[in-house]
Amino acid sequence: MPDLALRERVLVTRDPAATRELAARLATAARPGDLLCLVGELGAGKTQFAKGFAVGLGIDDVVSSPTFVLMSEYAGRLPMFHLDLYRLADAADALAGGLIDERQLEGVALVEWAERLGDALPAGRLDVLIDGTGDDARRITLRAGSAEYARYLEAAS
Repeated sequence: MPDLALRERVLVTRDPAATRELAARLATAARPGDLLCLVGELGAGKTQFAKGFAVGLGIDDVVSSPTFVLMSEYAGRLPMFHLDLYRLADAADALAGGLIDERQLEGVALVEWAERLGDALPAGRLDVLIDGTGDDARRITLRAGSAEYARYLEAAS
């Protein structure tokens, strides 16, 4: 794996609009089969990130938190699968519920509360770690799990 500087980038967004703009830029790098793992406290901006990513994919639908439906699918340049694992205990619940399947290879999967998948997460992914809540600025760490995902770090510029 390349050194940390080549696979991690830290950015700061000052408000929800800036978080959405960052995500829209990242969406330009999206390819079929990509997995983005969104991690942060309640209110950190994971859904704001998903909304911006959807805009970057050309999705016109309103994107909202899929907490109660667990997964929402949107059509754009690539299909976007927006999953929220908040109510699930672990990877077994997600896998048993069919939330992760081969359809997602055709599009991009954005998974909120992805840490609930634990060891079931593949190395090939982009982690989006969001620190901050409320009116505070957000510190967003983009971590490419493999060299292939480094293209997202470049798109963040």
